[in-house]
Amino acid sequence: MNKNINCLVVDDEPLAVGLLEKHIKRFSQLNLVATSWNALEAFEVLKTQSIDLIFLDIQMPGLSGIEFVKSLQHPPSVIFTTAYRDYAVESYELDVVDYLVKPITLDRFFKSINKYFDKLEHTPITYNEPKKIESIDESFIYVNTNRKYVKVLFEEILFVESLKDYIRIQTNDQKITTKDKISLFEKKLPNYFLRVHRSYIINSKKIKAYTSHDIEIAGTEIPIGISYKKQIMAFLQSN
Repeated sequence: MNKNINCLVVDDEPLAVGLLEKHIKRFSQLNLVATSWNALEAFEVLKTQSIDLIFLDIQMPGLSGIEFVKSLQHPPSVIFTTAYRDYAVESYELDVVDYLVKPITLDRFFKSINKYFDKLEHTPITYNEPKKIESIDESFIYVNTNRKYVKVLFEEILFVESLKDYIRIQTNDQKITTKDKISLFEKKLPNYFLRVHRSYIINSKKIKAYTSHDIEIAGTEIPIGISYKKQIMAFLQSN
């Protein structure tokens, strides 16, 4: 199939948006046009962009995902994404493609996308298999600091802190400062790194303890942002 499928992600949880973005990038036919934090923003996107498929959260401030779909005269295809199973029956009454419960695994996402193509009688979607790292010790990144590119093993990173236009990478034995946006650096990290705050990314393998307000890594207490809290708590409790 040659036609790209234009996608819109609508969700008020940054962590959920980031995960969906990563999943969408795995598939060559999917084109992420925009992300919106609420239904009103999504409505503005639909007025100006041609959207084929919406990944739509149900519980959002103001207008819910279900109310949003009902308000559209000719809605695009919809895949609901939610942390709650309670809305499954009501959502299927709207003839949506699928109903995904967070946290959404790549395998479950793949099945949902194939449902979409089956519904449209398209050929099955092709999956871009990511390059596999043979050993975690060989997984690394080079970062520019003081005009020198320094090799940093992902396994040794404890957490990453945003400093406006710079980030500070805390490893087991050093702090490395480089010019980069935390949102851009997040995309370079393996999936076990979690954005827990607008200013912090953590290595989930290094968590020693946590509360509903912060996470402890190597003696440092890292705050959990309000907008990230629900998704982070779900992840921690499921693991």
